[in-house]
Amino acid sequence: MRIRVSPFILLCVMGGLAIFSSTMAKSPILPLFIRALDVPLSTVGFIAAASTVVGIIISLPAGILSDIVGRRRVILLAAIVFASAPFLYLLVSLPWHLVMVRVYHGLATAILGPVAMAAVADTFDERRGERMGWYSSATMVGRSLAPVVGGALIFGEALADFHRVYLVTGIIGTLALVAALRLPITKTVSGSVGEALRRGRGEIWSDIKAILTHRGILATSTIEAVQYFAFGCLEVFLPIYLYEEAGFTTLEIGLLLAVQIVVVILTKPLAGRLSDRYGRVPMIVIGLILGGVTLALMTHSDSYLILAVLIGLFGLGLATVTASSAALVADLSRASSYGGALGVLSSVMDIGHSAGPMVGGLLISAYQYDTAFGIVGVGLVVAGPAFVFAMRGVPRLTDP
Repeated sequence: MRIRVSPFILLCVMGGLAIFSSTMAKSPILPLFIRALDVPLSTVGFIAAASTVVGIIISLPAGILSDIVGRRRVILLAAIVFASAPFLYLLVSLPWHLVMVRVYHGLATAILGPVAMAAVADTFDERRGERMGWYSSATMVGRSLAPVVGGALIFGEALADFHRVYLVTGIIGTLALVAALRLPITKTVSGSVGEALRRGRGEIWSDIKAILTHRGILATSTIEAVQYFAFGCLEVFLPIYLYEEAGFTTLEIGLLLAVQIVVVILTKPLAGRLSDRYGRVPMIVIGLILGGVTLALMTHSDSYLILAVLIGLFGLGLATVTASSAALVADLSRASSYGGALGVLSSVMDIGHSAGPMVGGLLISAYQYDTAFGIVGVGLVVAGPAFVFAMRGVPRLTDP
């Protein structure tokens, strides 16, 4: 007897496996892998950000493409990259090799992020924030397991030790592809891809113009970029700080990073529900302030317990912001262009996510860890009132 699984649950399983695979390829292994290639600290962030830069270019076209040809076709394209990219790390021997692999791997998350969220938005009008929170929590399950499993698989600093991690990553990515092949996603389009593109050609520019000139969508996308700027700085340089400055093992570092993600998993659906009830903007502001304060304090203690608490609270702030921002963008966009609007959110977010490691590396090289993390934390706190001002007078929903 064949067990039937709802499309939403299957989407969550696929997303969880995909993000498990892609996160284990970078956390905590990627910064250490880069250092094993004799890359100086000031350059680490630029290599680590290579995959995120791809999202700046790809997420918007991917979202719009899914509006035209259907969600399932575009998600399958991402799943193929998730399954194949990890095995390419086994061929890396020079820093530029790693940049090329990271660019290819970045295609997967750049495509999946907005398109999967658009699939959720297609399905749910009421309790949208909560449902988006549940999907995000499913992906965060994979994200939380990845640092622990990846850290446990690294026994040394030889390239062979890193290759072991990427073999496991490839297997998990292949399982994500298997799950994606079973997806009966909504927003399907009949006919060939070429026919769908010809039918939708006249609507593309109209939708792009409407999205890119909407103040609320742009403001919300920018604030998510600010949040991910801080997160990008943290995820790349906190493992290096903990390993090289604080003297923790890779397993201990993986467990600390997992605390943050576990908190996000447990709180994101609740944060989405609260944003459904009390409003998106207040929740976003609360999350920014919480994240900024904890980030500024992160490097002022070598206590494992205090670090775990601070990292967990940063995760709570991250969950509060991101559970509300995607739902707010969907609220502000037309149903026919959820993919494009969420693609803008993802593209702008990736600007912040990729800039975080780049700017963070330069700040740390110039001012050390304490000052650099403090500067980024203050930026998060200041962003809250600025977002409230930017959203004044923005209507909740656009005209259909």
